[in-house]
Amino acid sequence: MRKYENLVIVKPTLTAEEIQASVKAIEEVITSNGGEITTTDTMGMRKLAYPIDKNERGYFHVIYYTIAPSAINEIERRFRINEDLLRFVTIKYDTNREVIAFDKLVQTAQKKAAAPAKEEVKTEEAPVAETPATETPAPEAEAPAAE
Repeated sequence: MRKYENLVIVKPTLTAEEIQASVKAIEEVITSNGGEITTTDTMGMRKLAYPIDKNERGYFHVIYYTIAPSAINEIERRFRINEDLLRFVTIKYDTNREVIAFDKLVQTAQKKAAAPAKEEVKTEEAPVAETPATETPAPEAEAPAAE
């Protein structure tokens, strides 16, 4: 089993639900061919360096996974057929140095995925400062107009 990374760019004209369904379909292609998804990184909507099919923006999604090398041809064939994808790139991590870099990228993506959940919890627990009802702000005195 080798380690791979796929960056896919989904069309921006799709609704949020359609984008999520497309990403789930992409992940299903990988798992149905014997792959094991390690983690994913949702990069969101970004501006493209150049227009692709008259689209100047795209929804970026990165998938880190392990799979047998023989399945990559089928996965890329299915990506080419998918009309919701503007572009995709498959990166193979083969040498020890590359595998170490893959592990670091996976750890970073997992921390990034866990960070928003922690922020939401903090905002819910934060006490709201209340001003006493007896204190009312003093009206500002208007300065006479200089003529």
